Amino acid sequence: MADKSEFDPQLFISHKFPEFTYSYTERDAALYALGVGACAEDAVDDKELKYVYHHDGQQSIQVLPTFAALFSLDFTSQIAQLPGLQYDPRLLLHGQQYIEIYKPLPSSGCILNKATIAGLHDKVKAAVLEIEIASFEKDSGEMLCMNRMTVYMRGAGGFSKSSQPYSYTRYLANQTSDYKIPKIQPFSVYEQCTQPSQALLYRLSGDYNPLHSDPAVAEIAGFSRPILHGLCTLGFAVRAIVKCVCRGEQNMLKSISGKFLLHVYPGETLITEMWLEGSRVLYQVKVKERNRAVLSGFVNLNRLSSSL
Repeated sequence: MADKSEFDPQLFISHKFPEFTYSYTERDAALYALGVGACAEDAVDDKELKYVYHHDGQQSIQVLPTFAALFSLDFTSQIAQLPGLQYDPRLLLHGQQYIEIYKPLPSSGCILNKATIAGLHDKVKAAVLEIEIASFEKDSGEMLCMNRMTVYMRGAGGFSKSSQPYSYTRYLANQTSDYKIPKIQPFSVYEQCTQPSQALLYRLSGDYNPLHSDPAVAEIAGFSRPILHGLCTLGFAVRAIVKCVCRGEQNMLKSISGKFLLHVYPGETLITEMWLEGSRVLYQVKVKERNRAVLSGFVNLNRLSSSL
């Protein structure tokens, strides 16, 4: 923060972001699906081919729910415009992503996005910022989805004016209910291999951060080579849930929450473990080669598959 003694949290959280549009085509939806591993192991998989091909034409392909996360990408550049906030972009961490899906995403469209600050928390050594993006179909005005991204800005904390650390939250507590990964045997386990070029493919969906492509930038950040995008790992995990729990019915998903725990190197193997708790799926993703958890969270379903 610039001169933390003069920082005004109330002015900060009332900041008005400019609205912006996000346009995409069937090609973009298909490219995203390939970027998160669809059809990588079986090019004619009947549960995944629909994301990249349809016999009635590309306008009829279906869209993965996590495609909605792309609508929030442009707002990361807006963080630098927030009043009174100064931070080193190299120290910014994408900590969590929460998505609510209100209706199936169209195969192409023009999306109007409206953002607000949903949370600000002083963690002394860091500031935690939550930005909520509501996305509407521009022509109809119908709300499609909502993203909430949580970013950790190391070195930006310590701005509280009282002994009690500042904390502001604008959303309902049940949207981020606590969860605990069970110790019992998972309901289902799904193993997927990422490709050495996975980050280079995924970045074509719009996240061009050089941390995921430039070896020199990755080395400065403390990694031996470029790492995979966290949202790409989330896409792999949700694909596993759709395949194993929803039996390929992607429109059963109501909300998605993911907490990024550790980096993934392209080429590593992802093991997604899933547990059923009513209409909620708890999940954890591990990297097989290092036996480390890299992502955890939950997915809420509209209903359970009749085949379970």
